[in-house]
Amino acid sequence: MRKRLIGAGLAGSLTVSATALAVGLAFVQQSLAQRSQPNLPPEDQLAPSQMTQTMPGAVPEPAAPPSPAKPAPKPAPKPPAIHASATPASEPAEKPARGTAVRTVVECSGPFAKDSGMLALAMAYDSRNMTFSHETVPGGEADVTTLFPNDPRRRLEVWWTNPNRTGTYLIDIAGKSTWTGPLGLRLGLTLEQLEKLNHKPFKVKGFDHDEVASVSSWDGGALATLEGGCKAGVSMHSDASAASELPAKDEYSSNDPALRALKPTVSEILIGY
Repeated sequence: MRKRLIGAGLAGSLTVSATALAVGLAFVQQSLAQRSQPNLPPEDQLAPSQMTQTMPGAVPEPAAPPSPAKPAPKPAPKPPAIHASATPASEPAEKPARGTAVRTVVECSGPFAKDSGMLALAMAYDSRNMTFSHETVPGGEADVTTLFPNDPRRRLEVWWTNPNRTGTYLIDIAGKSTWTGPLGLRLGLTLEQLEKLNHKPFKVKGFDHDEVASVSSWDGGALATLEGGCKAGVSMHSDASAASELPAKDEYSSNDPALRALKPTVSEILIGY
């Protein structure tokens, strides 16, 4: 079960720590009732019977010549064969499966606005794609809605400020999620790519015992002021054994050669108000 720290406040930039608080997420699986359609009965085959007719007996010769027999009707012409290149009648397009075109972008507006709530999420993403849990954390309690809990690539957690599941507090993108945050924030970005989004270098706290560092300041860059009033916090992970040489007690610039040599990538994104 994944563990993380949900900060006590979101003043300034968000900070993600490796000393995580255990938050158990209850997954409630919901299934749709399957409907079956009965088979249609086969068509009846009509077999006309043959009729026999007795030959008529002899009749007296008529005074007037008999009228000429009517000619047999001409057979109806066969319909012209359809050429192979003829365009067949168009069939109605198959409707896409529900949920295949879901937009997986977190913006500080709409269902993810500060004054949003679980109802807005349900209208945007369908309540059948959501689960809800009530969590106890140090200092209080928290209500959490999880979108697509059984799909790691579309999973997203939304934490609420109010007990009636309103007031967006925090949005968590982690694991294998493919959700994109404001300005194109996504998991797997490098230091160089983050600098490009921010339009300048930024500050990073060093690595903890899990080889996780966190952005401590965007230094007034584009990611420091997001439209809609939300803030973005980023954790970065490095597999390099030398990560311990840049400890968490110190702060470094994102363009520091020693930091870049560790090749850290974004491992978690927190968007909060």
